[in-house]
Amino acid sequence: MWPRRALALLGVGTAVSLIASCGACSPIYVMKAGIAEARILRARRPITEVLADTATDPATRAKLAYVLEARQFAAEELGIDVGDSYTMYTRLDRDTLALVVSAAPKDQIAPVTWWFPIVGRVPYRGFFSVEDALEAEADLQAEGYDTYVRPTAAFSTLGWFNDPVLSSTLAADEVEVVGTVLHELSHQHLFIPGQVGFNESFAQFAGRVASIEFFCTRQGGGPDTVKCLRAQARWRDEQRFSVFLGEFIQDLERLYRDPALTLDQKVARREQVFAEALARFDVEVAPQLEALTFVGFRRSPLNNATLMGRVFYYNRLPDFQALLDQHGGDLDAVLADIKARAPGAGNPFDILPRSTTGQ
Repeated sequence: MWPRRALALLGVGTAVSLIASCGACSPIYVMKAGIAEARILRARRPITEVLADTATDPATRAKLAYVLEARQFAAEELGIDVGDSYTMYTRLDRDTLALVVSAAPKDQIAPVTWWFPIVGRVPYRGFFSVEDALEAEADLQAEGYDTYVRPTAAFSTLGWFNDPVLSSTLAADEVEVVGTVLHELSHQHLFIPGQVGFNESFAQFAGRVASIEFFCTRQGGGPDTVKCLRAQARWRDEQRFSVFLGEFIQDLERLYRDPALTLDQKVARREQVFAEALARFDVEVAPQLEALTFVGFRRSPLNNATLMGRVFYYNRLPDFQALLDQHGGDLDAVLADIKARAPGAGNPFDILPRSTTGQ
């Protein structure tokens, strides 16, 4: 139904409030989400049991072993309270966990949001049915919004439940699996209600840098191993994309802020900004990429909603790296620093220094 590569390229760290109940939400939506979540939880098996099962294929066994090791690394080396998360495994009957629907005004780089208990306002809704997701998208389009529907392969309930590793997550390679688990566990370390953009970019940074430490320092790994080098290259690529994306967004915001233009004029003129950005990506960014291609970005239709979907995960990543550099590369210290300062900041991004390569 969805290409497996899309699961990695479009982001797998969405913390969807699948089981929340709220008066502002459709009761049918909440009921369907709750039923789907209950099915995932009922189908869980302990990873240790799956590893001991002779019927488990070698690839699944190897990746699940990495999951347990990454979980231990997060607890012992990074000080994250992992709880019982990712000690269980659920095999799905499909290659996509859920579809995430988001929207944005046609003249603003700003998401439409929905309110849920615990997590606050979030810029997306998760659906386990293609039909439901497309119906929600059509409703938003009828209201005049740009829209984006994308698959997600993983989620976090922020430690409220024993989140299982899903078979959709294991579709990626070992570096991506470990990065995804560490990304999701970082949400348990820090999650600021109503600050999805910061939460996801922070988790993207934490997951990538933690996976570098994991593969480059673990027994059997090392700085010259393929997985260590691959993890490092992916983090460099994401920082390059973050810089490009920040410049792209700035160009659009200049257009959208022009009071002399009507909405129709802005929508028409943004096509030129889109074309120039894609040309810049092809000429300046793509040739520098070492391990990632961002093919999903290059092939997806561009609009404000699809751009916001990337901004959530790739906002100011070089500035997170700059903070890491200030702490001498000590990720544990950076996680503690961010946890101490970010929740009290009006805009949590304000705690980050500006890198020389950042936006």
